[in-house]
Amino acid sequence: MSARQTPPEALLTPSEVAALFRVDPKTVTRWAKAGKLTAIRTLGGHRRYREDEVRGLLEVPNQRAVVA
Repeated sequence: MSARQTPPEALLTPSEVAALFRVDPKTVTRWAKAGKLTAIRTLGGHRRYREDEVRGLLEVPNQRAVVA
């Protein structure tokens, strides 16, 4: 990898995010639609979430109050 290239950004599926927060994947989709999480669409139209953003929310005390 050259000095100009950055490593690819780590992305999580709705199921992976749901497992981290212990919620249903549909809840993660609702959070994205409400603007509480940033969703990236793949070429196939699937949602992916930035791992660093998700991990940041997990580090916030009482994260359910922040996301829910």
